[in-house]
Amino acid sequence: MFDFPYFLTMLPDIWKAFKETVVMIGIALSISIIIGLPLGVLLFVTDKGLFWENRFVKNIFGFAVNLVRSIPFIILLVALFPLTKILVGTTIGPVAASVSLSVAAIPYFARLVESSLRDIDKGVIEATIAVGATPWMIIKDVLLPEAKSTIIRGITLTVISLVAYSAMAGTIGGGGIGDLAIRFGYYRYDNTIMISTVVILIIFVQLIQLIGEQYAKSLDKR
Repeated sequence: MFDFPYFLTMLPDIWKAFKETVVMIGIALSISIIIGLPLGVLLFVTDKGLFWENRFVKNIFGFAVNLVRSIPFIILLVALFPLTKILVGTTIGPVAASVSLSVAAIPYFARLVESSLRDIDKGVIEATIAVGATPWMIIKDVLLPEAKSTIIRGITLTVISLVAYSAMAGTIGGGGIGDLAIRFGYYRYDNTIMISTVVILIIFVQLIQLIGEQYAKSLDKR
């Protein structure tokens, strides 16, 4: 069932596919943090009772986040082909796939950030406001430091979700492990490649979870 000599001959292809997956995830994660982190903070601080309370802003951005999250990723991937073509010049390859991955990851991570900030004791925020701290100081010196451990866990969850999304992206030309599994494992009934890709993804996800959880624990001073 598992042909080890054949597996060794396929190692260059497997390594290439794994690097493509890492590229997709790396680009999408970077963009989701750059955009999703401030978006999550904005969703929190514009909520009712907070220092930047603004129902209009909260509803507009909340609706946009929920709209993207409600679309299944495989449909979102196809729907964003025109945008991908404009931004990257092609709809094939890991960099092209990272456009859709980023769009899917941004609202997901933003909601995780918002949820992390909600866990902060409101008394800490109120005390900071009472001593005359500016909104920017509250965000920089209170909200983000207090929530950093849960935000790291949110990043870990986002990476794991991106691994699953990247496998789907591979089915329609995104490259990576998903593409290899479909082309060889499914279309050619290649059990060796199918088993190999599954094992690689399991190990990869477990390592991400372990590293993320350990780092989050090291930051948690409670």
